[in-house]
Amino acid sequence: MSLVEEARKVRERAHAPYSGFKVGAAIRARSGRIYTGVNVENASYPEGTCAEAGAIAAMVAGGDTEIAEVAVIADCPDPVPPCGGCRQRIAEFASGEVPVTMATLAGATLTRRLDELLPGAFVSAHMAR
Repeated sequence: MSLVEEARKVRERAHAPYSGFKVGAAIRARSGRIYTGVNVENASYPEGTCAEAGAIAAMVAGGDTEIAEVAVIADCPDPVPPCGGCRQRIAEFASGEVPVTMATLAGATLTRRLDELLPGAFVSAHMAR
């Protein structure tokens, strides 16, 4: 099953009772293992969690720390990109060359490298003293 299909499958489990906007994400770690996540909304908007953040948390809990590939999917007219915060979260565990595939339920996809989605990412080296 492709990474986009993994994201599509898990998307159905999203908890989006307020916006109705369900998002699924799948990450392939450098180890080859796949981790998934969904958005989880909360009545105390904006205290919810993005799908990409959930997949990253699952990856770290699973013992992996390097992202090799990302896929995100939602029911929208154009391929859905990760939000700015999630782009930064992905950059914490991925190099700029990592492909991020954005997809729609209708089958449209768009793949960009992380450094195209987040040029000039803030990285730990910026905190060096």
